[in-house]
Amino acid sequence: MIPCYRVSGQVLDVLKRIGPEVDRIYCIDDACPESSGRLIRAITGDPRIEVVVNTVNLGVGGATMVGYRRALEDGADVIVKIDGDGQMDPVLLPQFVAPVLSGHADYAKGNRFWDLGNIGRMPLVRRLGNLALSFLAKASTGYWNVFDPTNGYTAIHARMLEWLPLDRVSARYFFESDLLFRLGTLRAVVVDVPMDARYGGQSSGLRPWAVVGEFTWKHLRNFVKRLGYNYFLRDLSVASLQLLAGLILLVFAVGFGGWQWWMHAQSGVAAPLGTVMLAALPAVMGFQLLLSFVGYDMAGVPVRAVWPMLPHRRCR
Repeated sequence: MIPCYRVSGQVLDVLKRIGPEVDRIYCIDDACPESSGRLIRAITGDPRIEVVVNTVNLGVGGATMVGYRRALEDGADVIVKIDGDGQMDPVLLPQFVAPVLSGHADYAKGNRFWDLGNIGRMPLVRRLGNLALSFLAKASTGYWNVFDPTNGYTAIHARMLEWLPLDRVSARYFFESDLLFRLGTLRAVVVDVPMDARYGGQSSGLRPWAVVGEFTWKHLRNFVKRLGYNYFLRDLSVASLQLLAGLILLVFAVGFGGWQWWMHAQSGVAAPLGTVMLAALPAVMGFQLLLSFVGYDMAGVPVRAVWPMLPHRRCR
């Protein structure tokens, strides 16, 4: 499944390099001003190709959801998403499908940071931006074991996809991270697949530093939602109590300590040792409890694929 927007100069070469292991190819013309869909229909003769044209631009995430729904309607088993700009080598496609089809994972995604020798070829701004976004994504999705969350080379099993609320997934550039968050709420297994992106003359529509503010807010929102879903609605564990107690103690320490500091600063009298300890001890205990919670959270990454146990269900 290939979202197409301003990729008329590269998408034909991408299509030529897709191997015979693929049963069907969906090209989603996302109201492309270059008429990518018309170009593909006119030049390619591959019977596997189906062109879907969006009358309005839905963004890369929205176009991806259109392709996902069409693939589900046609009875797909594993759906692979690649971009049409030539940065993702279709030759790697079997490596993405293998862990999903074998039942070891529900979702596979690319990781351009796996081979340290190839990182130097990535533009510096994109490299630093992805590092920052990767850390935020780890916290908001709970997948501490994966990296490069904005990587668009992905593979997902159709049965897992059927259970995702596709209508709630972000339609723009945040959709890969938002999809990881949705997968995390279902305890899906996500694995990284090493890959080396090819950077030519084409430019990416995503500017990492330009979206840091927007992505930070959305990651914070998903982080809070994830904690509520996983630690208080769907389960209640020692980690839930550590999180709650740690937050209460820290809030008390900051509030009480700040108020006492202001009062004694105004009066010019040093605070008694007992008052200092009453603020310091809850702060230390709260911080320690939160560290324990983070350790529990990092150790709780899903390890057993979910899709083999799921019944078929129409996606929403």
